[in-house]
Amino acid sequence: MQPIKLIGIGADGKQSLPSLYEHWIYESELLIGGERHLSFFPDYQGEKIVIQGGLSSLVERLRHEAKRTVILASGDPLFYGIGSYLSRKLPIEVYPAVSSVQWAFAKMGEKWQDATFISVHGRSMKGLAQRIDGREKIAILTDDTNSPNEIAKYLLSYGITEYRAFVGENLGSKDERCRFFELEEMAETEFLPLNIVILQKVKVGPTWSLGIDDDEFFQRKPEKGLITKKEIRILSISALQLRETSIVWDIGTCTGSVAIEAAKIAREGAVFAIEKNEHDIEICRKNMQKFRTDFTLVHGRAPDHLHEFPDPDAIFIGGTSGEMDRLLDVCCHRLKPNGRIVVNAVTIETLHEAVDGLRKRGFHVDITLAQLSRSKPILQLTRFDALNPIYIISAYRKDESE
Repeated sequence: MQPIKLIGIGADGKQSLPSLYEHWIYESELLIGGERHLSFFPDYQGEKIVIQGGLSSLVERLRHEAKRTVILASGDPLFYGIGSYLSRKLPIEVYPAVSSVQWAFAKMGEKWQDATFISVHGRSMKGLAQRIDGREKIAILTDDTNSPNEIAKYLLSYGITEYRAFVGENLGSKDERCRFFELEEMAETEFLPLNIVILQKVKVGPTWSLGIDDDEFFQRKPEKGLITKKEIRILSISALQLRETSIVWDIGTCTGSVAIEAAKIAREGAVFAIEKNEHDIEICRKNMQKFRTDFTLVHGRAPDHLHEFPDPDAIFIGGTSGEMDRLLDVCCHRLKPNGRIVVNAVTIETLHEAVDGLRKRGFHVDITLAQLSRSKPILQLTRFDALNPIYIISAYRKDESE
């Protein structure tokens, strides 16, 4: 089959199309695109197909299509567009137009090579808090559900107030509209369906680096101390070997301290946490809002509910509720290749059960015994208070060639 031309088109339709692109469109025999794109060519004489729903059925048809074909898409089809999918499946030649992101930054008079790009178009906003937090400049592609006002409400619910927003609507068209907003104002405003949001940091917001102090977390009262201590947390997260795109399970999350630190590292991935204690679930939610992390939190007893989570790159087990054997069955089976399991154990019985269970399932095990003390003032002097010793068990699957 001859290559299919995938042509980007702006909101102004034909007006900004190069004459060569327009020639290709009219000489084609099959024109494909969204209803809005096809409406720009009412005088087209060939066959038209409206793209609706998924692209897999369209790809199957085009694999056997002999007609000269042009596909229309918005802006740059390879920037969060259909081009990335189609180019992997079909012989495609891509001819981009100016993207909505370029238009928006041009209207702001602002450079954009240093921006972070996020799409919630057809996607969930889950995890958006940690993806945005701390960034200086963010471009967000929206849709009808994840509109600018809903984005503003979401950000405000996590206390993210240090950004000014720019919203560009129908960019490049005759009814184009561009405005700046405070987030509180944007939350109360209605917008045209075609828009893009740019967030620009204008104030200093709170920041947290790896190793958040224990006292910063909301905890149980009067039983303060049911938290993975900062020093143990740092060692455990290091052992998980997280990447920005990691999928992480936190089993027995309690206050959520490990899940929160993991979410700040795996900000382009996802964190899934489970906790059996209902009171701790509420505390964890408060910590999620305070530390601007939006991960999946489930009230339940593992290994129940773990089937609802995607396969993980890393698993932290902070509590087993006496279900070590069943838990390891699920975790060892579901862990992705080259993934890591880290278990924190307080007793030698739990240590033995975890190490024995992991080794029987073909995992290599490393153990660190952390015996730490913190300084404490006594009059004008300093003494040390010992923390409970913790066994940090780190495991990965043995290479069969070993």
